[in-house]
Amino acid sequence: MASALVADDAKACVDTCSECVQSCNACVYQCCLPTRMAECGRLCLDCAAVCMLCVTLLSRGSPLAAEICRICADVCDACADECESHDNDHCKQCAEACRRCAVQCRKMAGA
Repeated sequence: MASALVADDAKACVDTCSECVQSCNACVYQCCLPTRMAECGRLCLDCAAVCMLCVTLLSRGSPLAAEICRICADVCDACADECESHDNDHCKQCAEACRRCAVQCRKMAGA
């Protein structure tokens, strides 16, 4: 849950980005062993990193946040596409979190 110090219009995006970081990190942990899922793991790591950057910049009220949110939405969509191609619960949960995050990030970016 976003801090009381985060601007009200950014709170939903901060929360969904935070959820996405957690889901991606959990997914990558599960995907590490089977080599056929290596790309899934790589995308989850990238997605978690970009989402964390969004949380940081939105929390600061950075003027760069909107641009990073645009990028984050694209990364989340790519991660969701990959996770949806696998038939397991952790990937499905990650894909859902990524889709929600992409929607919120696009709202923050004004796209």
